[in-house]
Amino acid sequence: MLMKLCLLITACTCVSGVIVVTQNPPVLTLSTGQTATLDCNLDTVTDSGARWYKQIHGGVPQFVLYFYHPNSSPTYGSGYSSPKFNSNHKTKSDYSLIISNVDVDDSAVYYCKTFDSSAKEWVSQ
Repeated sequence: MLMKLCLLITACTCVSGVIVVTQNPPVLTLSTGQTATLDCNLDTVTDSGARWYKQIHGGVPQFVLYFYHPNSSPTYGSGYSSPKFNSNHKTKSDYSLIISNVDVDDSAVYYCKTFDSSAKEWVSQ
């Protein structure tokens, strides 16, 4: 039996001053064993990386990982590690969360967040 799972990324954006953090795709449906790639654009923030969170329905968001482009590898939250979870960047403001070999336990809402040093505040989508 082929199992399907859904990774939801909120479709809205959050505006804080002039910073707009966006995520794509809004919804991703995969089969067990496939690889999920979730993208996050940090707008004009280039001096901070992306923090990724996973929220299972009705639960508290869990810190998955933090990745900043000068670093060689992400910093992981408790219970998360490579090679299952990883991150990369295309530019100083474009980051991806990569989830390998997905299974039903990966079905959740995923959020990215960054720090806007000019406004001295956290910004998330």
